[in-house]
Amino acid sequence: MQSSEPARKPLWAGRIWDVLAIAVVAFALWKMLVAPRWFSAPRSFPAPHAAYERIDGGVFRVAAERGRVVFVDFYATWCVPCKAELPLVEAWSRGHPNAVVVPVDVGESRSVVAAFARRYDLRDVAVDPRASARALFGVVGFPTIVVIDREGYIRAKWEGLNPAIEPALSHALTSL
Repeated sequence: MQSSEPARKPLWAGRIWDVLAIAVVAFALWKMLVAPRWFSAPRSFPAPHAAYERIDGGVFRVAAERGRVVFVDFYATWCVPCKAELPLVEAWSRGHPNAVVVPVDVGESRSVVAAFARRYDLRDVAVDPRASARALFGVVGFPTIVVIDREGYIRAKWEGLNPAIEPALSHALTSL
């Protein structure tokens, strides 16, 4: 005699997927809402004395911005998450003229960067064609925003796309 009941999966097998889904949602919430609000202890990482040429002809020097909170937004034109985050950061920077926000393209030619900056209406863009930011600032992936306080110390490094970047930038500006 054959049984007409379907084979039952163990109860714990369904719970694994529930736990995994909860972990993914918790990580996403932490990445967007909690992690950008943490800052390293003051004077823990002095910012390097890096200088990058701007596509408008000037030069951005990290050391020259002492006394102001600086947000260095490292990106690449081929980076899809960068294309989503750059307009958010740019819109925030236009509303906060007391903050220094510098988008720095890493590893690409000036002509490619200039065309990209025009298409996305970016201003004050600098280029790092030799990709020195990877060693100087520990940039591993894109986008990466490095926050430098008024005394010239790196206080935070935010890696990856953060749709809630604007509140994180505002919090950093008022806290530092």
